[in-house]
Amino acid sequence: MIEIRFHGRGGQGAVVASVILATAFFREGKFVQAFPTFGVERRGAPVAAFVRTSSAPIRLRCQIEEPDHVVVLDPTLVSAIQVSSGLKPGGWIVINSEHDPADFTQFRDGGWQVACVDASGIAVKQELGTRTNPIVNTSVLGAFARATGLLRLESVLEAIQKGVPTRAEANVRAARAAFEAVRTSSLEEVQS
Repeated sequence: MIEIRFHGRGGQGAVVASVILATAFFREGKFVQAFPTFGVERRGAPVAAFVRTSSAPIRLRCQIEEPDHVVVLDPTLVSAIQVSSGLKPGGWIVINSEHDPADFTQFRDGGWQVACVDASGIAVKQELGTRTNPIVNTSVLGAFARATGLLRLESVLEAIQKGVPTRAEANVRAARAAFEAVRTSSLEEVQS
């Protein structure tokens, strides 16, 4: 079983992203779960969403405390909360950030791999959300697919077309652009 935790802020689409990612895995023949957790349910408040995927039925029904991978939709959360809490060694941290993966020195000792993509810039270019509040969820899904190699981009794009409430083609373009633009650090680079 693979477990993925999303960190975002209300209004960025973390919950929708988790559902779309689960749908993409389902399209590839996997069993899936996708569910959110909320604290203060308001725009801008930190939210988490979770995805489980497996080749066997999933009977576990709890939040994900020890994810295999983490996706961060808002880069300010990296310093605000412990996004790597419980993350398994070798796991990916996919971050919406203009910075280089090597800039995230706080993740060096954990044995994690870091991927960065300017999902906000891509979303603004595709007119997803506004300049001050871009909707970055579909962009980070493209980056996640490329960084982890867990599923095909085509599955993500098909799930986006079925799962986004509006502007499906712009969201598909955003995911494709992020897939091409993501920058990664290998496990060896993170540990050195």
